[in-house]
Amino acid sequence: MSGGPNGDPNMSAEEGIIDDEDDYDDEEYNAVNSMLDQINSYLDDLEEKNDALNGKLHELLESNRQARLEFRAQLNGSTQPDPSGPSPGHEGSDETSGPQTTDND
Repeated sequence: MSGGPNGDPNMSAEEGIIDDEDDYDDEEYNAVNSMLDQINSYLDDLEEKNDALNGKLHELLESNRQARLEFRAQLNGSTQPDPSGPSPGHEGSDETSGPQTTDND
């Protein structure tokens, strides 16, 4: 297959060559560099906010877990526990909440 660098038959191989001449002046490089610095700064701020939110989320999850454990302890303390096994409605794992359903098909 002949033609240009990408196989284009309408383009000669010499047309596809990019000269490394300095077509850009220092002002343009400085402008691009400044924009990249701003983007980097915004990304750093975003990363800090993400880390803070992640920490707050873990605190909330731990608080929720502690509250759930305390609530279950209060429920178990207010009713007489059955020594032969868990009380009805409490046979799920600690990670589930809400009413549990079973399929009786």
